[in-house]
Amino acid sequence: MTSIKRDPLPFLPLTPAAFHVLLTLADGPRHGYLILKEVDERTNGEVRLSTGTLYGLIKRFLDDELIVETRSAAGEDDRRRPYKLTPLGRDVASAEAERLERLVTAARGARLLSRPRTT
Repeated sequence: MTSIKRDPLPFLPLTPAAFHVLLTLADGPRHGYLILKEVDERTNGEVRLSTGTLYGLIKRFLDDELIVETRSAAGEDDRRRPYKLTPLGRDVASAEAERLERLVTAARGARLLSRPRTT
């Protein structure tokens, strides 16, 4: 059986919250609390997800097959449900990153950004 590769473009653009959730899951499976914590740390508190926002995104991503729920490791709290990206979810996150990169390139071309920032 051959699976048909789905086009990630209909999912774009992503909201900042949605992109940060997918970006966090690109590093590997995470449960909800860890996603909240990592998004907060990555953005230095600029993006703070409420639990309602996070679980609304998770439901939508599950419905759209961008993520799947994985099994908890032995000895982990059964209430924590880890999620991971599907190949489509990775394609959507990559397409959004490329879209954002084009925007930054355009901003540099318009001299809105003088040079790449270092962190």
